[in-house]
Amino acid sequence: MLLKTIFAGFGGQGVLSMGLNLAQAAMLDGKAVTYWPSYGAEVRGGTANCTVAISDEDIASPIASSPDFVVVMNQPSLVRFQNQVESGGILFLNSSLIDIEVSRGDIEVVSIPANAVAEELGSARSANMVMLGAFTKKSNLVSMDSIVKGLKTALKNKQKLFDINRKALTVGYEMV
Repeated sequence: MLLKTIFAGFGGQGVLSMGLNLAQAAMLDGKAVTYWPSYGAEVRGGTANCTVAISDEDIASPIASSPDFVVVMNQPSLVRFQNQVESGGILFLNSSLIDIEVSRGDIEVVSIPANAVAEELGSARSANMVMLGAFTKKSNLVSMDSIVKGLKTALKNKQKLFDINRKALTVGYEMV
């Protein structure tokens, strides 16, 4: 079964690293994976999004025309991507930065105050990991162990950063 996810937000919010971490975890879980990043020329502060496709079989196309999951970290990304979610899919939104209502009734909406939680943890930049933790639990696409192993690989030789991000992942996971 092929399941596609789009992560979207401003450059600098860790959107691409959320997708990459999910892709690495899926590979650790023995799945076929594609990772397709996209960002504006200005990168930090500009728009950024990525598509991750996960399957038990080979994947023909990395493009997510109607993703099963969309994770939006800011309001412009919600406006752009909310109508692309497959009917019956799940939209995760960062309620710290999004204050408009989702206009669809055929999808599930999971609101996580990712920025507020990250600030409470003392690391505002780990909002993406709070959201990834919530996404990991709710989507059930990959194991939390694989997410943590992928993060440890990405942050090798940066133990303090790994510890902060692992804590944010765990808090997000427990919020759902």
